[in-house]
Amino acid sequence: MDGPNEAFRRRGRPAGTFTQHRRMAELRRLLVQHPKGVTLHEIAAHLDVTPRSARRYLNALPMELESEVERPSGQKRWRIPAVDVPRRVALRRTQAYALIATRDLFESIRGSALYEEIDLATQTLLGVARRPGRGPNAGVHEDASLEQRFRFLPFAPPSYADKSEELDTIFHAVAELHPIECSWLEDDGTWVRRRLSPYALVFYKDALHCLACASNRGPVKAHALERIADTRCIVDERFELPDDFDVEDYVQGQFGLWRNDEVVHEVVVEIDASVAGALLSRRLHPSQRVELHPDGRARLILDLGDLSEVVPWVLGLGPHAEVIAPPELRAAVAEQLQAAVARYG
Repeated sequence: MDGPNEAFRRRGRPAGTFTQHRRMAELRRLLVQHPKGVTLHEIAAHLDVTPRSARRYLNALPMELESEVERPSGQKRWRIPAVDVPRRVALRRTQAYALIATRDLFESIRGSALYEEIDLATQTLLGVARRPGRGPNAGVHEDASLEQRFRFLPFAPPSYADKSEELDTIFHAVAELHPIECSWLEDDGTWVRRRLSPYALVFYKDALHCLACASNRGPVKAHALERIADTRCIVDERFELPDDFDVEDYVQGQFGLWRNDEVVHEVVVEIDASVAGALLSRRLHPSQRVELHPDGRARLILDLGDLSEVVPWVLGLGPHAEVIAPPELRAAVAEQLQAAVARYG
């Protein structure tokens, strides 16, 4: 049986026709995708070779590379000089059509400068996608308008026609790491003035949210664009984006945008067999566990730190779901159901 390091020791010069050429091409692609540089061990792991072979590939590249010693680790990072990094992206027709398919996602921000830039890029992609084909099928179905038949269609997206100025200001601030000042709509309907450091702009459930913290201090929270007004970008200041910031840490699947630093609630929901199959074919949350009953019912178990979006989700399932735990969630759902029944007297 192989020892724990046997697989790594077997790495080296790979066998097979043109394998060396493919790995050289993959190394160049890796360097292009990481303009800040990669270490020798990162190259070796990516190419599945030994560090010695990775160094040989680096030396064989038909281009001059830059290197610098990373502090405090002392590792050397290799990169392509900025002047040599490709500025154009080559696309095949299928790739162009795939990107064009998402264009409706941005329809809600029509009227903003950001939309105009995206639309310009879309028109360029259309030119690529509509190029005549090659081979025996060249000229066949050239007028079939595939861009109209291969599409992403957002579900009931909001309109930000009156938020174009706020959107452009926030996008610029996110891109350039500038803080902003804005008016924020509180839950009680009052407007307060806030200063924010916007880390990211995120489309979530077809709506736009800004992940930001108060002047680069405190927790990062999601701020819905429709609750932001009168924005001003503070262009003579910049904030530091934390090295460990990752948008994925805040995406809680079906249940909102917040960081799950501390799990507070174990949510348990019983789901009827009539909807369990279709519902649980989706990944609702990273912590999702499912227990199946012999009669087809399912018990969904989630670890959540925020219950605010669980209540409307359960209500949307109507009589097909029952909250088992925690008690406060069960009570909140019952209260909403009783209020709804009261409306119908």
